[in-house]
Amino acid sequence: MPAIEFTIEKKIEGALGRAGALKTPHGEVRTPAFVPVGTLAAVKSVTPEELQALGAQMVLANTYHLYLQPGDETVAKAGGLSEFMGWNGPTMTDSGGFQVFSLGFGKGKKGVTKVLRDAATAHENDTATEHTKLVKIDDEGATFTSHIDGTTHRFTPERSIAIQEHIGADIIFAFDECTSPFLPHDSMKASLERTHRWARESLQAKRRSDQALFGIVQGGRYADLREASARFIGGMDFDGFGIGGSFDKNDMTSIVALVNGILPENKPRHMLGIGEVEDMFEGIERGIDLFDCVLPTRLGRNGTILTAQGKYDICKKEHAESFAPIEEGCGCYACAHWTKAYLHHLFKAKELLGYRLATIHNLYFIVHVVDAIRQSILDGTFFEYKKRFLETYLR
Repeated sequence: MPAIEFTIEKKIEGALGRAGALKTPHGEVRTPAFVPVGTLAAVKSVTPEELQALGAQMVLANTYHLYLQPGDETVAKAGGLSEFMGWNGPTMTDSGGFQVFSLGFGKGKKGVTKVLRDAATAHENDTATEHTKLVKIDDEGATFTSHIDGTTHRFTPERSIAIQEHIGADIIFAFDECTSPFLPHDSMKASLERTHRWARESLQAKRRSDQALFGIVQGGRYADLREASARFIGGMDFDGFGIGGSFDKNDMTSIVALVNGILPENKPRHMLGIGEVEDMFEGIERGIDLFDCVLPTRLGRNGTILTAQGKYDICKKEHAESFAPIEEGCGCYACAHWTKAYLHHLFKAKELLGYRLATIHNLYFIVHVVDAIRQSILDGTFFEYKKRFLETYLR
């Protein structure tokens, strides 16, 4: 018996998108679906009961972080991820590849694009950066320095799979190399060959039959490399597929359509690290079934509220005496009980409840937008719904 079962219920006419059902050992996920990120076996500031109440179906935890703290063996002794965090629904873990790659990134005020361009330049010139001082990647794996205590550790495909089997999520990912999208073609090709080697080794290392293993398609922004990766990974005995986010956002829609036109139609596809509403519409249209991203929770903690009319900053003075709900017509716990004025006050006073309420609202919003997209597929009205929603959301 496979660890998961995926059924397609209805397709979008003239596109690759579909509505489906993904059965896991801890329950069923109706797809497409947004998966909240619980990095350290916790979605920041939100309890499992609150996650369930706002409609979340699955949670993704982070292999790299749980390995370092509290340790994957501790999670195993607790009975696995679901038991450890008190979440009785389906779970996923990433491979740790992205976190190892990104050590030392996101610091300072350069911005993500500048950091990624600098990383690509340093790679080509073989020069040291803050990143290369923290992680060294070779054909067998990655040696890295813990961001917690400076100790040295090493991930290989075998080690990543063993850690994920300890953590015990329903769906785990093959170890891959996530690179800067600005690497030149030859360097990206060499990285892709390494990812493909690690994919084979991840499959060989897997021991547990109650976990599904997803292979990851890489190749950056290069269509020929993405096509080659989709054919290689799609031809292997994975239970599903992840699409790695190492591409320029302007190339995303064409890359996703290319990849999903090649991958086996009868297996689920997960897009890693994508959380903008407009990107999810485009991804779903092109055959993506699952998304995960920290964006809704991170925005909430920083006071950015997601609504059907677009985003707004709750900290702005104009909300100080607005006694309307956080979003009119929203069914979330926060909107049912409190106003913009109260949430504005909480943020200004740096009260922790403010971060919790904003996070609950943003997660509810994202989860229910994707649920509504799913229903529009079932109803045969996807394109009408997409046009109507985005006209208001992006205005």
